[in-house]
Amino acid sequence: MKFGLVPVAEATGAILAHSVQVQDAKLRKGLLLTAEHAAHLGAAGYDEVTVAQLEPGDCHEDEAAEMLAAALAPDPDAAGLRVTQPFTGRVNLLADGPGVVELDVAALQEFNCVNPMITVATVPQYQQMGPGGMVATIKVISYAVPKDDVVQAAGLARASIRLMAPVHKTAGLIVTDIPGGPPNEKGIAAIRGRVETLGMDLSDVRIVPHKAEPLSQAISEAAGDIVMILTGSATSDVFDVAPQAVRAAGGQVDRFGMPVDPGNLLFLGTLGPRPVIGLPGCARSPALNGADWVLSRVACGVETTSADIAGMGVGGLLKEIPTRPQPRSARKR
Repeated sequence: MKFGLVPVAEATGAILAHSVQVQDAKLRKGLLLTAEHAAHLGAAGYDEVTVAQLEPGDCHEDEAAEMLAAALAPDPDAAGLRVTQPFTGRVNLLADGPGVVELDVAALQEFNCVNPMITVATVPQYQQMGPGGMVATIKVISYAVPKDDVVQAAGLARASIRLMAPVHKTAGLIVTDIPGGPPNEKGIAAIRGRVETLGMDLSDVRIVPHKAEPLSQAISEAAGDIVMILTGSATSDVFDVAPQAVRAAGGQVDRFGMPVDPGNLLFLGTLGPRPVIGLPGCARSPALNGADWVLSRVACGVETTSADIAGMGVGGLLKEIPTRPQPRSARKR
């Protein structure tokens, strides 16, 4: 691609590089100049204009962006994505429903190394999305790029972006109650909102005393594809009331504690084929916390191991909650 100033008389067929005012109208950058445009420019007193001119082997920005998007999501329906029409060298990939994003990170990094003018930007790995949310944007920065580079980038990252939809349809919630403990209604409402945002139903809510035996029985009887537990008193140890109740019900606890704040006191286990999530107290608030990351992955069938949770620490320092009883930093007296 050639870029630079040319005489207005030679600008026909070139791409206008910068917007210019012509009498009462504006010729916008990216416009393919016609003979009529050139005449208007000349009449307005322009002798030269900055343009981009495609050379043999070049690919126009919109054509390139469309080709790249087709490679990144060759079957948008199967990938749970919606692909926008190219405009100014940009194509967006949008979520077609709720879910979490799965990326081939290594392939996308290779894609972005082919040519600095060929780019894709995405949300983070396993980011939870709602319908219409932007998952990725493909942007060809210059007005044209070598087609060979487009083909190379497309081949490196084929089918590397997709939305994983929820595989579970229902969830059950067990809340333990202690005298003088936090109110349950707001916490239940916040958790219901999380579940419904993922396209699931909170099909069973039970409130029991904060004791191992009634909690264990409630866990055994709970309905739902996923079982969640919200304790009135924070879980402080892997052998505390809630984890022990899961074991007494015949389940197992695979991980207690996560390096995400808020959200440290989460535990994750199973009861037969069903996932069990011990929610941290911060789940009573609708604000983002570590439980959101785990619940969204579990709901969408993403394997979530102890090592996966350990890996959430980088980027796991989330926004401070204003109502936090003990702020991270001591207040000045």
